[in-house]
Amino acid sequence: MRRGEGAALRLDGAGSELEEIEIKLLLEGIQLAYGYDFREYALNPLRRGIFAEMARERVSTVSAYQDRLLHDAACMQRFLGTVGVNVTSMFRDPELMLAVREEVVPLLRTYPSSRVWVAGCATGEEVYGFAILLEDEGVLDRCSIYATDFNEDMLAVARMGSYPLERIRRYEDAYRTSGGRGSLADHYSVAGRSARFDRRLARSVTWAKHNLATDGSFNDFHLIVCANVLIYFRESLQERAHRLIYDSLIRGGFLALGKRESLVSRPDRDHYEQARDGVNLFRKTRW
Repeated sequence: MRRGEGAALRLDGAGSELEEIEIKLLLEGIQLAYGYDFREYALNPLRRGIFAEMARERVSTVSAYQDRLLHDAACMQRFLGTVGVNVTSMFRDPELMLAVREEVVPLLRTYPSSRVWVAGCATGEEVYGFAILLEDEGVLDRCSIYATDFNEDMLAVARMGSYPLERIRRYEDAYRTSGGRGSLADHYSVAGRSARFDRRLARSVTWAKHNLATDGSFNDFHLIVCANVLIYFRESLQERAHRLIYDSLIRGGFLALGKRESLVSRPDRDHYEQARDGVNLFRKTRW
């Protein structure tokens, strides 16, 4: 067996008691050394990410990986790139985007200015999707979009606004299904094999580091988008994040969640109404 293969092979088996202790100590060490708190993340996807990184780092035990990670900041950044919630795409839920056009935008038009928060934005494709939607509807100039993530490397990619052209072209159909006007290509320029989104879209965006696990509310928002992030959290951390989101929404504001997420088990579920059947878009109706 080659060095590092042991970590990959152990992914297939159930974690031992000793392994669970090692993972707890690893997460405690990360929190103390770097300030990132993964202790309430869902265990199975977190464990997969840890062992994937162990294989790449060619270490065979969690304890050995902890030693390397705590003494090597570059190793920590690689860990964040794997374990963080970095999956994103444009118009991945076109029915939700269409509902935002038809249910949320009319509200935004009633305000001289409005605020949108995209939480867990990763590399930013979803943010540019919402910016395009708001520009289509003629309200982008009156909106401030706050796009946050805890991973600075992801935010650096997002700020560039440049993505593989082949990938962006695949979003064209979803853009039209979401009610898009014209062509998605109207919003970017081509440079070689890259699509670079127009800088006018980013002028309304503030990219900022924010951690749903540890940080607090920082504004009052008319729309909060937190899609396919909370499914990676354990129940206690989901509860904390939902409270943060609830406190950050104005009365009458909207919350957009991913297809696999809901408000069914939330204590404040009665303070929301579903804006459209079959779509995870909710409106806050009271404090």
